Amino acid sequence: MMIRTNLISNLRHKATAYAYSTPLYQWTLGGNIPDRLAVVPPDPWPGDAMAGRLMCQDVFSMHGAQLSAQDGTFEPKGANERWMAHIHGFEWLRDLRALGGDQGRRQARAMVTAWMDKYDGWCETAWRPDLTGKRIALWISLHEFFAASADETFQTNYLASLLRQARHLSRALPGNLAGLQLLHGIRGLAYAGLAFEGRESWLEQALDLLDHESSKQILGDGGHVSRSPAQLLEAMQIYIDVRSALQAGQYPVPEFIQHTIDRMAQALRFLRMPDRQFALFNGCQEGDAGLMDMVQNIANAQGKVMKSLPESGYERLSAGRSIVMMDVGAAPIWPHDDQSHAAPLAFEFIYGKERVFVSCGSHPIDDDWHDVLRGTAAHNTVSLDYRNACEIRKDGHFGRRTRNIQMMREEKDGATLIDAVHDGYVPMNGITHRRRLYLSDHGHDLRGEETLTCAVGISKPVEVAIRFHLHPRVLISLTRGKQEALLRLPGGAGFTFSHSGGELMIDNSIYLGSGLRPRKTKQIVVSAKMDTDFAQFKWALQREG
Repeated sequence: MMIRTNLISNLRHKATAYAYSTPLYQWTLGGNIPDRLAVVPPDPWPGDAMAGRLMCQDVFSMHGAQLSAQDGTFEPKGANERWMAHIHGFEWLRDLRALGGDQGRRQARAMVTAWMDKYDGWCETAWRPDLTGKRIALWISLHEFFAASADETFQTNYLASLLRQARHLSRALPGNLAGLQLLHGIRGLAYAGLAFEGRESWLEQALDLLDHESSKQILGDGGHVSRSPAQLLEAMQIYIDVRSALQAGQYPVPEFIQHTIDRMAQALRFLRMPDRQFALFNGCQEGDAGLMDMVQNIANAQGKVMKSLPESGYERLSAGRSIVMMDVGAAPIWPHDDQSHAAPLAFEFIYGKERVFVSCGSHPIDDDWHDVLRGTAAHNTVSLDYRNACEIRKDGHFGRRTRNIQMMREEKDGATLIDAVHDGYVPMNGITHRRRLYLSDHGHDLRGEETLTCAVGISKPVEVAIRFHLHPRVLISLTRGKQEALLRLPGGAGFTFSHSGGELMIDNSIYLGSGLRPRKTKQIVVSAKMDTDFAQFKWALQREG
């Protein structure tokens, strides 16, 4: 069924691309050019002044990486899809605004002019609906920065290009877009509907689409359907932007927008660790704590941090200075699974503000690193036969996947027990993985029990690996004849890791929780062979003293 859907979608895409590329379609995008923007929504999000300086030297910058764009090209050599989205989405205008002064303003105008000259008509890459939506929103909301004081020729060309892009966007949405791509397109259309007098129909179309997507993309507990903390943050910014734009235009804000923001704000608070940054689940790095604070302050989130996100599939155990975040969710539905990690029942552990057990992270630009870090072995969970618990296909989506995850939570006298089972390996070898995590009332004792059960009769020995990746700042050494491991945190606290069943070893690992370069670190691995229909392993992490 999925193959048939993809085939129909591809055929429809080719047909619409052919129609958009005809001279007749280009002609239909024209019309009377307004002399001003009726509404200019605010843009509160920060830029990077250093990246702005590089822009003035024709160098694009993203997440600290640089890409030369000599002669003002918008298709520089070596640009993958992530770079092209960054370049044509124009979010780098914020960097030029952060640089400020006449230099940043002139560079912004020059680049907008160069883009208008080259992409005056529809182009499959540059006019992709999600990028068009991003670009429209940035061109409108940053009007005062780079366009308000420009000459008449620039103003006329700028308004004409905006109008042509908005007309196309209205016709193209929703198309084949899903997830954040569709939300970006919706925001751009809403901005255009507010900015151009007489185009209220665009605003109504955008709000109808947003209402529909709110029930599809934002779960009841406030999480995003992708289960990604990073995508949740981005979606929340879009909803806040639409709310602010409506307020700037003195339009009433629909109740669903405010209710959705309130739900997302609670989920965002849940997914942040005590160091104010994200747990590294499903395609995200630690993230920008300042930006998260800003989003939460604008959203005016109130209340205590929740213990669970039941629909998103996350549990939070908290006692003393210890926090455990556990992934107990099934794989997201297609097409929202292309960034998801194959890591059922993985967890992270932080003591105070010092991360101890961490996932390996993600890479914001490099596709190869990004794909590797999605694997089961890059997380604190059980892997079998060096295979992923969910099959990651070449197109990025899951093939074999978790279908059923059962979870039970018990709390007593300040201690918490999570008991969860997943079926990701069942299609491959019939084995289910049951994990029980227990955190004591003072947070000084974290215990785990891993149970593997084969319901169809094991046909050959299975390699079992239980991994515990350490943050690079955590020091480790084997003790008691290599039967235990001593962990030393930067602040001086020590923990002892012990186990029963399997063989304990320390192996190399990497950490990409932030930045572009992997940092060397270590991992604890408990390995064994499963040659019967039942195997069980126990482990504990206990605070010294």
